[in-house]
Amino acid sequence: MKFPVETTHKIAVFRALQLGDMLCAVPAFRALRRQYPHAEITLLGLPWAASFTTRFADYIDKFIHFPGYHGLPEQPFDQLLWDEFAERMQREKFDLVLQMQGSGGIVNDMLEGLCAGPVAGFHSEGSYRDSGLFIEYPNGISEIERHLLMLANLGIQPQGTALEFPLQETEVANLHNIKSPFPGGPYVCVHPGSRGAWRQWPTSHFACLADQCAGLGYTIFVTGTKEEAAITAEVIDLMEFPAVDLTGKTGLGEMGQLIKNAELLISNCTGVSHIAAAMGTPSIVISMDGEPERWGPLNKDLHKTIDWTKTQDFTSVLSLLDDLQSPSA
Repeated sequence: MKFPVETTHKIAVFRALQLGDMLCAVPAFRALRRQYPHAEITLLGLPWAASFTTRFADYIDKFIHFPGYHGLPEQPFDQLLWDEFAERMQREKFDLVLQMQGSGGIVNDMLEGLCAGPVAGFHSEGSYRDSGLFIEYPNGISEIERHLLMLANLGIQPQGTALEFPLQETEVANLHNIKSPFPGGPYVCVHPGSRGAWRQWPTSHFACLADQCAGLGYTIFVTGTKEEAAITAEVIDLMEFPAVDLTGKTGLGEMGQLIKNAELLISNCTGVSHIAAAMGTPSIVISMDGEPERWGPLNKDLHKTIDWTKTQDFTSVLSLLDDLQSPSA
């Protein structure tokens, strides 16, 4: 089923998730904007995503905080906030509500119950809809391609799979000020943190790879949020070479600029790995959750994703640095 451009004026996208999830949806946002250049597109997301809306203002016009719901783990449920949200959704009267959260087990009923407009997206066993607005939730493919397939079902054609991460001039200037006291020249970013301990590669492994890069002559910038300070400190303590600790000193934009100019990013499969994909910066990405085909960068030549649940061979990871030349070479 297609929604005519001339009568589709208000679109809501429900995706109340974290940075990496949101960046993987950018190609879908781009396709949606191309199809509906004059529609008002509203993101229903987690509180932090207000800044995402600002960064991607070319694709998203408005942000509405989704307050949480029973069974969704990202934030606790608050009945009062939910009631206020539900009332606002009914007033909005969207022409289309896109369910881009997941397979639909909880959220399809939730979104339809809001009576905010026709819902389209994914369905799966236990949440099937007898409607052309839904497609079977596809497994075993990239998160990027999954949402483009869903939009194609609605007649919305893909506009490429490339990720994006726009930067603001103030963020570029901020990073320059942050970096100015430290050594210049070529550098490698090492980002050992990630949401959830089960998704974090051992700090000793990060330290070893960082030392290999430092031994070639690269400055090592170790990055992370202030909540990840214990992890980044452990990596630096385990290193034989010195490293620059930028933990908690960079916002998302500054981090994006840092990655953009890096020779290499070494990280878990987390938000920064998708920033590297957007910036075209080579990366080594360690997947600890067994879903590299879903979350790994699409460019397999530029980005090397290691499925640690299957490999667990540190030597093979170390060998990925063989092509990294000394800056003075």
